[in-house]
Amino acid sequence: MRLDLSERWQRNLIVCLFGSFTTVLGMTLMLPFLPLYVEQLGVSGHAAVVQWSGVAYSATFVMAGLVAPLWGRLGDRYGRKSMLLRASLSMTVCVSLMGLAANIWQLVGLRLLLGLASGYSSGATILVAVQTPKARSGQALGLLASGIMAGNLAGPLVGGALPPLIGIRATFWSASALILVAFVVTAWLVKEVPRSADAPVRKAVSWSQIPNKKPVLAMLVTGLMLMIANMSIEPIITVYVRTLVADPAHVTFTAGLVMSAAALGSVLSASRLGRLADRIGHVRVIAYALTAAALLLLPQAFVTASWQLIVLRFLMGLALGGLMPCITAVIRHNVPEHVVGATLGYSLSSQFAGQFTGPLIGGFVGGHIGMRAVFLATSGLLLVTALYARRAA
Repeated sequence: MRLDLSERWQRNLIVCLFGSFTTVLGMTLMLPFLPLYVEQLGVSGHAAVVQWSGVAYSATFVMAGLVAPLWGRLGDRYGRKSMLLRASLSMTVCVSLMGLAANIWQLVGLRLLLGLASGYSSGATILVAVQTPKARSGQALGLLASGIMAGNLAGPLVGGALPPLIGIRATFWSASALILVAFVVTAWLVKEVPRSADAPVRKAVSWSQIPNKKPVLAMLVTGLMLMIANMSIEPIITVYVRTLVADPAHVTFTAGLVMSAAALGSVLSASRLGRLADRIGHVRVIAYALTAAALLLLPQAFVTASWQLIVLRFLMGLALGGLMPCITAVIRHNVPEHVVGATLGYSLSSQFAGQFTGPLIGGFVGGHIGMRAVFLATSGLLLVTALYARRAA
């Protein structure tokens, strides 16, 4: 029986939510056991293991950032569902082959291929943004963002729990099987609105094709600054927690709780903030959320106990949970239909750039000025970004 439009976009949203969760989980689950696997592949010495672990893990995200605009542009031309199928099937193969890697070079190469093949969650974001009614876009994108963040939260947890039970290589194969399920469900259930015969097809996105450039540029900058602010804290969390925890044996566990607290807050708030943005305006929610997060960063620089940091990071996650869906919605509402995918691809690239540069900046500031300075500088950065986003968009 033929689905009407409302049933179609809702079913697409559910499938994209599941597929985004599983593919992100597959990309992040190796974080807890990566150094152990690197050692199994023949790397010896603490410094070498740490160095190669960083190279292997970051390779995926660097490559994903570089190719995000390409996949967005191809999605505009050939359909978003085809991009979801390409990504999920390619990731199934790459993650499975990681369980067969014989040396570190093969692992790094496969991580690069995984970044090249990835793009399910970004493709799903574009499909949902394009096919959801504008009045419901904030809520839908917020729900999808919850699935993506849940994958980021669950990946390290699964990666920490499964290897002792089934082994590292079998953990890769289990994740691969889960992504394969996402491929099958996507192929079977996702129904994309057909492209009209007279819809223009462009080979590339020209800035002149976007009539209202100012808010689009503001959202690209906001996404970049948000990721820099988020990721600048990551390199110092464990070291900072060490100053708050008396028992050295509890440092790693407590640092994990601190990292997970922000992700959990974002999962809980993303859909609700999306609904709020649909009612009062996406730009207003972006400005308010950035300001709230900036204010919550200030006391984090002066906490005296680990539980205080955990609570503040959770509250910060609540504030930031709906930002990416709102950024996507603003871009989607200000660009023509035929360049939505490519423009959102550039938005994703700006976010990946923030994920890459944020830890570098945070590590430099923390090492040369002090860990508290990272929180204070990040707070100032978010306040400036909030003011810019509100005025420019």
